Amino acid sequence: MKTKFQKFACLCCLSAGLSVLPALAQDNNREIQFDIQTGQTLFPIRPTMYGIFFEDINFGADGGLYAELVKNRSFEFQEPLMGWIPFGTVQILEKDPCFERNPHYVRLSYNQEITQTGLENEGFKGMGIKGGESYFLSAYARTQSAAPIRLRIELISEDNEIFETKEMTISGKDWKKYTVTLTPEDTEKRAHLRLTLKDAGTIDMDHISLFPENTYKKRANGLRADLVEALKELHPGIFRFPGGCIVEGTTRETRYQWKNTIGPVENRPTNINRWFYTFSYRKFPDYYQSLGLGFYEYFLLSEDIGAEPLPVLNCGLSCQYENDDMDEHAPLNELQPYIQDALDLIEFANGPATSKWGKIRAKMGHPESFNLKYIAIGNEQWGSIYVERLKPFVEAIRAKYPDIKIVGGAGPQASGEEFDYLWPEMKKLKVDLVDEHYYRQPEWFLSNAKRYDSYDRNAPKVFAGEYACHTDTQANSFLAALCEAAFMTGLERNADVVHLCTYAPLFAHVDAWQWRPDLIWFDNLSVFRTPNYYVQQMYSQNKGTDVVKLTRNNQPVAGENDLYATAAIDKQTNELIIKVVNSGLYKRRITWNLEGFADGKRTAKVQTLQSLDLSDTQLTPVESSIELEVPKAKLTIQPCSFTVYRIQL
Repeated sequence: MKTKFQKFACLCCLSAGLSVLPALAQDNNREIQFDIQTGQTLFPIRPTMYGIFFEDINFGADGGLYAELVKNRSFEFQEPLMGWIPFGTVQILEKDPCFERNPHYVRLSYNQEITQTGLENEGFKGMGIKGGESYFLSAYARTQSAAPIRLRIELISEDNEIFETKEMTISGKDWKKYTVTLTPEDTEKRAHLRLTLKDAGTIDMDHISLFPENTYKKRANGLRADLVEALKELHPGIFRFPGGCIVEGTTRETRYQWKNTIGPVENRPTNINRWFYTFSYRKFPDYYQSLGLGFYEYFLLSEDIGAEPLPVLNCGLSCQYENDDMDEHAPLNELQPYIQDALDLIEFANGPATSKWGKIRAKMGHPESFNLKYIAIGNEQWGSIYVERLKPFVEAIRAKYPDIKIVGGAGPQASGEEFDYLWPEMKKLKVDLVDEHYYRQPEWFLSNAKRYDSYDRNAPKVFAGEYACHTDTQANSFLAALCEAAFMTGLERNADVVHLCTYAPLFAHVDAWQWRPDLIWFDNLSVFRTPNYYVQQMYSQNKGTDVVKLTRNNQPVAGENDLYATAAIDKQTNELIIKVVNSGLYKRRITWNLEGFADGKRTAKVQTLQSLDLSDTQLTPVESSIELEVPKAKLTIQPCSFTVYRIQL
């Protein structure tokens, strides 16, 4: 048997870019047989099996998925005036506001003694503007004088050149909404928005917003179309939101509260972002949550991409990594409002349009139920303080909504004291699924392909809620993706235990990230899919409906000869789907013993992700087809590869 060092030394050499061609010439000619029992299904693979997890980290929401281009549009973050560069006479006030829950607004005054008065907004590392497309600028405003006042609106390039100009005339002493359409001809990746008074006088402004017309489905308050399309192309079965650690907050005051994220967007109170306080790579003092992307938008996005929604709610605990002050955790006798939030959320999602919270959903534009089936309580909490808070949530939800599946947690690690304590407690509470997280090294992912083979089949099911392979560089390399693909053969092989899995984190802005690796990277104009993305896509697009038995010498194929494999049938297309990972440096000659196949030739559709450069960050799958003699099908598995085969039954 290989030692741990021998097993992974070759992967390290590849990732360092060393030549392995002499080693490849030493291909092992010994044939390896897989026995695949196509005629007998073991258990179903749920449509929800492979999904996505969204958290507002790395500018994933504001500056990312949420298409708003103006930072701090409601002037609630003032020290300094975040996102804005004021010039001339500019004040922040809150007397007689436009919006009760966002009371601050800006006052601009201009007279002949001042050269100019106005504001310039930097956006989120600039504003991505596409030439030939329309952008809708809106603002609430009023004057402090009888005469109308003209406001010049300009888009400014990174080189400080004006490339679009419009005017808006403000009149009247009552707050009104004003809009104007900008139609720039130039494309700019890091544009700014500049507003300048043209006439003497004073105006007040609030909620200054700039949206592209081409949001996803051209919705107002919409999402970046290219990022939504990247999600949709993953074919996710489950969509977990809004986090992560962001759900907990660093204090009770800063926890994520879903009720603050619904209703008119202008009156949703803003919040700091928990990832402003980060122990990770970078800190962003200008990182916050506008909550324009809220729970209604998350439910709508779930529907758009065909995924079941899985909201995560605060359980009464602040982030235990950041705060061990018990005053920042809700006492048990003050937990009822948190529990009521969970019950109200279910009504918001599923209740009739005549119910209290269903009526709000209907008023926002969705009278039909969102058909919520899952809810998670708590994120990476641990210890008895989590268990004693989770228990009353479970009791209350079971009593009112017995069909809702409840997700509990196993803590922040995949093993250890807290993990070992929480699993028995989750069994006692009879939660439906237990959320396990693993951010580990490549060798962990390879050696844990058998992790769920021995799990209790009668216990709560597993939700692999956050996982990603972390190499030494923590880049989205093919090495990481290949190890994840190997690990995921064990998820699929044990689909009776593992019902859901989601890679994390989902998004990262190339100019504003705090954590990596991440599934999808983007800048202000473009989106970049990683090798890890394609592994997830290959699984989700080829999951099948039922697991069938694939073995070698009656054992799972989970590491011997550097091979990992799983098989399923798709009853809808009447196909056999085989997934094979070769994590080693040698080609492998394989014979598939396809039990149940009649003698003859079959064509297999093939998708392959393969490279000898394990540091590759831009690898994409290659599609092909091969002809096989069945039932004893012979083929060669390329080194350092993940391959999916589809064969008509």
